[in-house]
Amino acid sequence: MTVSARILWITFLCTLLLTSTIAHDKKEDEEEEDEQIQVDKKGNQAVFYDRRSVVVNGKRELFFSGSIHYPRSTPDQWPDLILKARKGGINVIDTYVFWNGHEPVQGKFNFEGEYDLVKFLKIVAEHKMYATLRVGPFIQAEWNHGGLPYWLREVPDITFRSDNEPFKYHMKKFVTMIIDKMKEEKLFAPQGGPIILSQIENEYNTIQLAFRERGDSYVQWAGNMAIGLNTGVPWIMCKQRDAPGPIINTCNGRHCGDTFTGPNRPDKPHLWTENWTAQYRVFGDPPSQRSAEDLAYSVARFVSKNGTLINYYMYHGGTNYGRTSASFSTTRYYDEAPLDEYGLQREPKWSHLKDVHKALNLCKKALFWGSPVFEKLGPDQEVRIWEQPGTSNCAAFLANNDTKNPQTIRLRGRDYDMPPRSISILPDCKTEVFNTQMITAQHNSRNFMRSAIANKNFNWEMYKEIPPSQFEPPTTEPMELYGLTKDTTDYAWYSTSIVLGRRDLPMKKEIFPVLRVASLGHGIHAIVNGQYVGSAHGSKVEKSFVFQKPARFIEGTNQITLLAYLMGYPDSGAYMEHRFAGPRSITILGLNTGTLDLSTHGWGHQVGLDGEKKKIFTEEGSKTVQWTKPGAGEALTWYKGYFDAPEGDNPIAIRMTGMGKGMVWINGRSIGRYWMSYLSPLLQPTQAEYQIPRSYLKPTKNLITIFEEEQGTPKDIEILLVDRDTICSYVTEYHPPSVRLFESKGGNLRAKVNDLNPKAELTCPNQKQIVAVEFASFGDPFGACGNYMIGNCTSPVSKEVAEKYCLGKPSCQIPLDTVDFKNKNDACPDKKKALAVQVKCALKP
Repeated sequence: MTVSARILWITFLCTLLLTSTIAHDKKEDEEEEDEQIQVDKKGNQAVFYDRRSVVVNGKRELFFSGSIHYPRSTPDQWPDLILKARKGGINVIDTYVFWNGHEPVQGKFNFEGEYDLVKFLKIVAEHKMYATLRVGPFIQAEWNHGGLPYWLREVPDITFRSDNEPFKYHMKKFVTMIIDKMKEEKLFAPQGGPIILSQIENEYNTIQLAFRERGDSYVQWAGNMAIGLNTGVPWIMCKQRDAPGPIINTCNGRHCGDTFTGPNRPDKPHLWTENWTAQYRVFGDPPSQRSAEDLAYSVARFVSKNGTLINYYMYHGGTNYGRTSASFSTTRYYDEAPLDEYGLQREPKWSHLKDVHKALNLCKKALFWGSPVFEKLGPDQEVRIWEQPGTSNCAAFLANNDTKNPQTIRLRGRDYDMPPRSISILPDCKTEVFNTQMITAQHNSRNFMRSAIANKNFNWEMYKEIPPSQFEPPTTEPMELYGLTKDTTDYAWYSTSIVLGRRDLPMKKEIFPVLRVASLGHGIHAIVNGQYVGSAHGSKVEKSFVFQKPARFIEGTNQITLLAYLMGYPDSGAYMEHRFAGPRSITILGLNTGTLDLSTHGWGHQVGLDGEKKKIFTEEGSKTVQWTKPGAGEALTWYKGYFDAPEGDNPIAIRMTGMGKGMVWINGRSIGRYWMSYLSPLLQPTQAEYQIPRSYLKPTKNLITIFEEEQGTPKDIEILLVDRDTICSYVTEYHPPSVRLFESKGGNLRAKVNDLNPKAELTCPNQKQIVAVEFASFGDPFGACGNYMIGNCTSPVSKEVAEKYCLGKPSCQIPLDTVDFKNKNDACPDKKKALAVQVKCALKP
């Protein structure tokens, strides 16, 4: 194809870009129904699999799955989250089962509120979606203790996740209870329910060698135990190369299209149970990112290489409320997912993934009925073609794996211009409908706005946490912290006393003895003779740490009190039941008589804070102590205040400006740990805003209670409203057409419109309208939504044109070839240009 002809072809395709609205959900469902692939059932099995895919009710489908964990959001949020997932092209909801949430005390079960698993799955079914139930019961998931209840640690002779009779007994008992509950509620697909897959264990290959032959036999036992429960749906084991018998081994990771070695039997399909949409974060981490382009590339590559199920981990991460996060994990979880922590669509990630799902669904007939052919087209260029001989069913996946340079790839007489490291999808082996690197969807930026109502006057009051004067009978050494707290609190007090003579103390007034505490984690506060000395902590990477600070010791009896704290239990690795935390060595340095070792001096203990025991974070409990006006910030202090519910219905957050570390309760319910003083390498808090569910609030006089461990003061705390009402579009003159402009009818691919002009498209969320154009440039703008900048050239009428097409409207289209940009208003006529627009949406006054 000549250069001029190629330009004409690209121009023709670009004219289709973003010129029609997305079809209504019902119409989309009907189109997808037309494309479902029928196969013969295996007897009466509603769900089975073969080497190509999982088959549900006699139909093959591409499964685009999204992880949404029910305890990480509130029940009132579930319908909206699941609906948004469905609108994003997701047809399976994936969730773990949280053993320590359901059975925190042995034999006492909780399936209420955020742990109402049955309700959650029924909402999935109401939205005509499937479910994958990852029973575990070890789940990891950056969840406290990997989902295992604390009481398991105290079972005699237990070894977690090994061929160990005590563990197997309790694991089987819980798994059987969950499966029976699902059967009673008719939630498995053969019963008409949504569950089409179940998972036993979780990423066991990573620790299997630690248990040697007992690891191998445990895998076989776990698999056979699961199969024996007769659920009527296939079982899976993720990252388990030796998954026994019919259990499907699946892949977890970022690029399973390249890293997965494949099923361990030729009759099993290629399934991807965790495609990480970003990376979970721990306190002290910088921001975590994964681009929409990289995600789309990984999905297209996996499907082109036999993959038929991809689960996004996470599709909505949500919030680790209370004390549910694993060691050092932030309260916010996978905020960079397609639905952010607040359930808002993160663009362009949400829409770009929806587009790749659409493009791949246009290829279904070729993928399921055709046979693959692979051809190398260059050093880093290749094509995979799925084609059914004698029919028009053909789909091609062009890949430019060169990470730096664009390339032109020729296929069957046509040239395709491809950006670096991208895949183009051709559902008819001719027409490019999607390129993973070229985003045609709109972008957005998140805003935190100060609530006018909620911040009027908190009327803060304080109560000083007083170290206990009475302790449990002393032990020789400090007790291990996990075993002491038993997962009932983050905190435990340690205390001892030592008599020092005048000759023990330094003679010079400017010299002080030093208190040194070596701890296995996670942090401590030290008090000597009633005076706060300081604090220290470990990290996710290195839990152990050494605290050492000068302290004022006196002649006579000296009281040493430590408040040790945890940042969650471990969630991964072998022998979790043998992990330890807390002080292990306590010494005083700098005495005239030498170093004094207090490690075996005799230590008293008390579990929990006085404020916790009195429940002063509740309305009734707060009346049991004397509150005073706050002064300068003091360590180990409780604060309480009141606020009215913020205006509107946007999500709510609290920004903990001025605070150090601690926990927040709203009307008696913990919204999680905060830690503002632990800065990332960027010298910023890892997390500054913390979600407050609207379901926790009353219209007025909401009680907020804070336990501040350090020396923060609450005067600068703000209640915020959260939105993504800053929306943007970035479109070039060489963008490919949007896949949203194509459909399959009668097995033939066709464009739905004839408009030949590329356009920037903007649509406000929630029936809002465009009230301001904040940026516009037709030329060579650069940057990202919320931070666009003008490049070397820009049309002088860019903003005026954007306002003409968009102001006062809920949505708008700006054609790139409008006459407004021609002639003298074209600042760089000899180069291909882009149009970047950023607008603000708001409710109509």
